[in-house]
Amino acid sequence: MGGAVRDALLGRPVHDRDWVVVGGTPEAMVAAGYQPVGRDFPVFLHPETHEEYALARTERKSGRGYRGFVVHASPEVTLEEDLARRDLTINAIAADADWKGVGAVFDPYHGVADIRARVLRHVGPAFAEDPVRILRVARFAARFTDFSVAPETLALMRSMVVAGEVQALVPERVWQELARGLMEAAPSRMLTVLRECGALAVLLPEVERLWGVPQRADYHPEVDTGVHLLLVLDMAARLQASLPVRFACLMHDLGKGTTPAHVLPRHIGHEGRSARLLQGVCERLRVPTDCRETADVVAREHGNIHRCLTLDAAALLRLLERCDALRKPARFADVLLACECDARGRGGLQESPYPQRPHLAEALRVAQAISTAEIAAQAAAEGKKGPQVGEAIATARTQALRDWLAQIKSPSAPSA
Repeated sequence: MGGAVRDALLGRPVHDRDWVVVGGTPEAMVAAGYQPVGRDFPVFLHPETHEEYALARTERKSGRGYRGFVVHASPEVTLEEDLARRDLTINAIAADADWKGVGAVFDPYHGVADIRARVLRHVGPAFAEDPVRILRVARFAARFTDFSVAPETLALMRSMVVAGEVQALVPERVWQELARGLMEAAPSRMLTVLRECGALAVLLPEVERLWGVPQRADYHPEVDTGVHLLLVLDMAARLQASLPVRFACLMHDLGKGTTPAHVLPRHIGHEGRSARLLQGVCERLRVPTDCRETADVVAREHGNIHRCLTLDAAALLRLLERCDALRKPARFADVLLACECDARGRGGLQESPYPQRPHLAEALRVAQAISTAEIAAQAAAEGKKGPQVGEAIATARTQALRDWLAQIKSPSAPSA
């Protein structure tokens, strides 16, 4: 059904299959050993494969938002009626249980033709009843990079936004679809589609404000901050970054959207503004802690990380401490990757090296190599306590970084 048939026709790997049961009843499914799992829908798990089997059903709009539906499932519901509630024609294709990826399929809404034409097209007017489908279309655009959104579908999405349907979305569902879209092959296309239909201004006004905001051309050949964001996101996908990294990339420049007009194209202090705006987004969408924390460090420190090659030992240690790199080295690695995406996500500079990342990774290694236990024991033997012990450790780390910097700057130092 749906996605499994679509992916098979596209020659993509099929990871999950879902099944529609026509003519069945809940009682018959339970009697056959299927486990009911659907709270709102008649969905069951196969007793052996644990794949999902759903009774054919129809839906009727009963209120605003994606939860405002009355579901009707009965043996009389046909497969064509069930497929009519799907979002896109490419997801409204069915095949028999023994279908091997070739041969006839059940395609009442011409999804196969749209696959061939590389078009994302809504099945019918029922699309407008569920605002989550706006996010899903944007996500599919990010996944299927050679597909376009049908003009009539985009027009329908715009009308849904104007009607206020997007405001009815619950935060958890917005985050779920946003996170999935960020992890697709071209996350920039998700933002582009959301902007084209007006949904981005409703869901993420902090991001929408970035378009049309100029930047210094000597740093950003693409000039427009919104265009820069799209390049950064696609660089994160190219480098196969994790979700926390990609979310940090999405959020890193929010403060540029609030830069006073009289100081443009400079963005003095945008890092602090970005961090404050980020917190509002995270609270509104209930963003997971790992994504929130990584994005916060990137927002606050990406400018300093870009300039790290000019920092002395003491400044390097302060930067590591502000990033909490000594306690959370794995997160710091994500922070550095996000900064690399930011630096390389600029017009014509996608192939440029980013030496700051290995530089700071090695600086962290040097600082971590200091035996804090030995220094603490020696400090205690000298009668030092509390802050004095911390100062002794910081002094040792600073000296180690100073020695390392002297070594890598020496003409006789071996090349990496």
